[in-house]
Amino acid sequence: MPLRRTFALLCLGLLFSGGIHLFARNRWWQYEREMQDPIDDPPDALTPAEFAFGRLRYRSPRDGFRRARWGTDANKGERLFIIAIRRLSRINAQSIEEIVDVGSDDLYNWPFMYAVAAGDWSLSPTEAERLGKFFERGGFLVVDDVHNENEWGNFMAGIQQAMPGASDEEIPDNDPIFHLTYDISDRVQISGYNVVYGSPYERGGFQPHWRAVRDKQGRIVAAGWHNQDLGDAWEYADAPEYPEDLSNRAFRFGVNYITYAMTH
Repeated sequence: MPLRRTFALLCLGLLFSGGIHLFARNRWWQYEREMQDPIDDPPDALTPAEFAFGRLRYRSPRDGFRRARWGTDANKGERLFIIAIRRLSRINAQSIEEIVDVGSDDLYNWPFMYAVAAGDWSLSPTEAERLGKFFERGGFLVVDDVHNENEWGNFMAGIQQAMPGASDEEIPDNDPIFHLTYDISDRVQISGYNVVYGSPYERGGFQPHWRAVRDKQGRIVAAGWHNQDLGDAWEYADAPEYPEDLSNRAFRFGVNYITYAMTH
């Protein structure tokens, strides 16, 4: 009898704990298999704030069953960056990201979007049209982890679908985006984790660029950290082997770009 009672209590305990787990799932659990580095939500995950970091979800011919290109560095990279936003600025930031599909009208609800590895994206005509309207309505997109000229060209092909006739430029040193919150006058290549193994560049992207696409009024609507990997610098900010200086620089760039998106 005591054995049966013990077994019954164990079963009840398992059911109870399973129920707790069911109701404590992470906000974006349905996308976790597509992410590179998913982590659990913080306790204040559902607390609203004035700013939300948007992560753009898109399709790519390089998507796999267990991982998608849009999910590179997700979501640990942005979670650590959001902590930095709260500490390094006065931006009232939501503690978790908003994952927004480029095929959803929800895109219009979140004016700041971050996309990783968009050199491998593939936009349908309706997705490109929606992205174009996003820019027209004041949206801002920054892309990261795009290396070499082929990847940049593929990214720009998508932008030109959204904004016919669009062209890119190297952002000049005196542009406000480099001086809004932090004065970033000296710029170095912000490498991915591969720098730990002695290589500051990836996939043949030797020279770092800070590029932008502007609308007809001169506002930057899409920006690119080309031949760089700020997502890695955020993601590995807590890794002793990754250069601390690169993480600090990456945090400052991110804060400046967000400030630009919120004020222009």
